[in-house]
Amino acid sequence: MFSFRTTPISEQLDKALTEGRVACFCTPGCWNAATQEYLWDVFRRRGNLVRVFSPSGAEFAAGASRIDFDAADLEGLDAVVVEIQDVGVRYFGYTRDVMRLLSFRARMEDGPAIYIVDHLNPAGRAVEGTIPVVDGDPWTPRVAHRHGLTLGELCHLHCSEIDARFPLHVISALTGAAGRELLPWAIAPAPDVTGLFSCDMLGGGGLWCKTSVTPGIGTPRPYEYIGAPFINNGGIPPSPPGVLMRPCEFTPAYGLYAGEVCRGWQIILLPGAQYNSFLHAVQLMRWIADRNSQFELGQGLLDRICDPVISEYLRGGITFDIVQEHVKGEEQKWIRKAKRFILYEDQPYRIK
Repeated sequence: MFSFRTTPISEQLDKALTEGRVACFCTPGCWNAATQEYLWDVFRRRGNLVRVFSPSGAEFAAGASRIDFDAADLEGLDAVVVEIQDVGVRYFGYTRDVMRLLSFRARMEDGPAIYIVDHLNPAGRAVEGTIPVVDGDPWTPRVAHRHGLTLGELCHLHCSEIDARFPLHVISALTGAAGRELLPWAIAPAPDVTGLFSCDMLGGGGLWCKTSVTPGIGTPRPYEYIGAPFINNGGIPPSPPGVLMRPCEFTPAYGLYAGEVCRGWQIILLPGAQYNSFLHAVQLMRWIADRNSQFELGQGLLDRICDPVISEYLRGGITFDIVQEHVKGEEQKWIRKAKRFILYEDQPYRIK
């Protein structure tokens, strides 16, 4: 059973929410600017909050990018209310945790209703990359790298694909002033998604995390920087129109190469630039691999890409124009599929 609701979660009158045993599954983005309270405060006042699933560690703490739980934690609950700020890419840690929650619930004969307090996608409706064509991580949704959906739409799609029969209710992102007016990146969605342009870089930027080049994790501007100690940044790397590559050095405070000087580039988007970070990332990887024997394209990267055509390009077997045509077709295919699950007026689109 699926429903899309247009009144705030605090005004929903379902018995599971007003009298049942409620758990909140959330990140700091569940703060309501209009009421000046967090999601769990609603149910704590009612006296029926029994559990809060949230990231371990304080905001911006290194590694605090997952919500730990198991299937047994859902037993005895009447409702789980989910509120995280998704960032629009398929391998975002908190979103994978939500997909795991949905899958655990689908396996239960009797269990809680799931409520998704939706947020706007800070990466917008732009679509990048390909749909997985080989089996990968079971909790990673089979969507484009940058999918262009909200979390509520993504959950709607995932439940359809796993043939889930439990109650799923999506609360519109536009139910209150905070959802309409607060910028979706105003509260950092995760410790490594902190900048104004982070979400525009993530479709391809997240791929670097599976290589020997760091995408600036441990700096104030993750995914806007790429580099490593072994890189000679004297060359001019390829870049699409409207994108500048500034040679620079940086030292991550944590993560890969913590405390080491990395040479690389800052990716700078000019105003109005239409940036497909996925295509640019794989193009840069091939360019760096051709010039640095220390650059590693490991199995972890290929598993995250989940596409044999892209993998063949990274190994040097085909040219970039073939990749561009392949990605164009995959993006068009994904948009056709995604449109069946859209809950708002605006539509996903390709970056041309």
